[in-house]
Amino acid sequence: MIKGTIAKITGPVVEAKGMRGSRMYDVVHVGEHGLIGEVIRLEGDLAVVQVYEDTSGLRVGEPVDSTESPMTVELGPGLLTSIFDGTQRPLPEIAKQYGDFIVKGVQIAALNRNKKWTFIAKVKKGDVVQEGDIIGTVKETSSIEHRIMVPFGGGGSVETIFEGEFPVDATVCTLSDGTKVQLMQVWPVRKGRPYTRKLDPEMPLITGQRIFDTFFPIPKGGSAIIPGGFGTGKTVTEQTLAKWADADIIVYVGCGERGNEMTEVLSEFPELVDPKTGNPLMDRTILIANTSNMPVAAREASIYTGIALAEYYRDMGYDVAMMADSTSRWGEALREVSGRLEEMPGEEGYPAYLATRLASFYERTGRTICLGGDARIGSVTVVGAVSPPGGDFSEPMTQNSLRITGAFWALDTSLAHRRHFPAINWIKSYSLYMGQIKEWYAQNVTPEFFELRDKAMTLLQKESELQEIVQLVGPDALPESEKAILEVTRMLREDYLQQFAFHEIDSFCPLEKQYWMLKAITSFYSAINEALRRGIGLGQIFELPFKDEIARMKEIPIKEAPERIKGLVDRINQEIVSLEVL
Repeated sequence: MIKGTIAKITGPVVEAKGMRGSRMYDVVHVGEHGLIGEVIRLEGDLAVVQVYEDTSGLRVGEPVDSTESPMTVELGPGLLTSIFDGTQRPLPEIAKQYGDFIVKGVQIAALNRNKKWTFIAKVKKGDVVQEGDIIGTVKETSSIEHRIMVPFGGGGSVETIFEGEFPVDATVCTLSDGTKVQLMQVWPVRKGRPYTRKLDPEMPLITGQRIFDTFFPIPKGGSAIIPGGFGTGKTVTEQTLAKWADADIIVYVGCGERGNEMTEVLSEFPELVDPKTGNPLMDRTILIANTSNMPVAAREASIYTGIALAEYYRDMGYDVAMMADSTSRWGEALREVSGRLEEMPGEEGYPAYLATRLASFYERTGRTICLGGDARIGSVTVVGAVSPPGGDFSEPMTQNSLRITGAFWALDTSLAHRRHFPAINWIKSYSLYMGQIKEWYAQNVTPEFFELRDKAMTLLQKESELQEIVQLVGPDALPESEKAILEVTRMLREDYLQQFAFHEIDSFCPLEKQYWMLKAITSFYSAINEALRRGIGLGQIFELPFKDEIARMKEIPIKEAPERIKGLVDRINQEIVSLEVL
């Protein structure tokens, strides 16, 4: 075992001498309390360590012991419903044993070794299995079946297989190559888990949020960022996505967020009911809490811990959505540690390798054919919040994230001040996945969906141009056709794009209802144009009750919506066409 001593302390960065033989990213225990750290630079027998705990009170000369292994996470039954810190220590268990504050150097296993799980075998003695094959299952929660897989590198014929109740560290299967399969695995967080092949992102991640599903969709296995200034709704948007997104597993990482925001998440999530199953939402959720007052270096660990847990459930064949709130705090941690290492700074003080670190993280997303003989498919989708100072999207974290991710959901402070939520700016935002998932929409919703979407987007862009004229000369100077555009785009903004996250009906809007709502508004616009060509005045058209009925579409129950809105579309076409010139 490699043993050294502390030679220098600079905040979360510690230099240790006598560490010859150490490897990059080996985990070490620093000081008398055994603080968790990671080797990030080596020079001769000197190792530079970033410490994931508070270093106050450390003294030069205290011991540094290397574990000679990288930072790992424990993967097995018991992850779901859990709340971890950035290094996968279970926070409720720490609170239970030590009180409300994390004691320095405390080490508690991520998975409970005393709890027993009921293992049901799916293979029998003599069966030949390979890495990634499912040998049995455990009912982890009321919603999720945990699939026990042959670990990476293992394979052969089954020599022994047991059924019954076992703790996570018990061997339930042995293979002819000597592999012992337990209910749990251990995996290094910085290393992406292997898969057979990555697939094209052709299946959308349905969120139930109209601004995303209609205008800026992302696929399962895609990546998106939500940049926005303070108070624009990043956290609420990510919580809404966590609740409603069409994913089997949710991994929510609070990376450097304010303590009161994480408190809300930790207190609200256990109370939420999963709309898909009726069970608690926590049954398919893992929370990782790393608040802004926790040691800064642990923010980097929390991001990697989250993506490693997401990949593990992906390998079982599940669709996983990871919410990273916020990646900017991770970037700030990189900047602080880089500064203490006296590295050459890049733009705005961020390290020169910022883009590389971001790319290596987001590249672990994807929809894949998993290892194993059954060709099961899983996915990891990442939605990362970005907190640019002052809402400036030109700053390095936003710009470097833009180069890597496929969807850009730009939050707008002015929309938030007008109480328009989600405050996504439809002019600045975009999705690069439109062409890949268009066919899915055509086959599963309607071939007309994207035609209506493009028509609505064109109107919204036209409104943006008209607003400049209106500010100069007022709306009365516009011709009737352009006044009609302003009225219809007001409907699009207020009656379609606005969505109340806490409304019992409007909080989730399925694609079929989205289609009919969009159809009603665009049909209203087409009918107005036809009437204007016949000489009908706008005032005469707006006397009809359709504006109020369109405004109430979002409150129509989901099951009734297609039939009722279809009836509204028919009436719009009939009654406006039947108007006579006065």
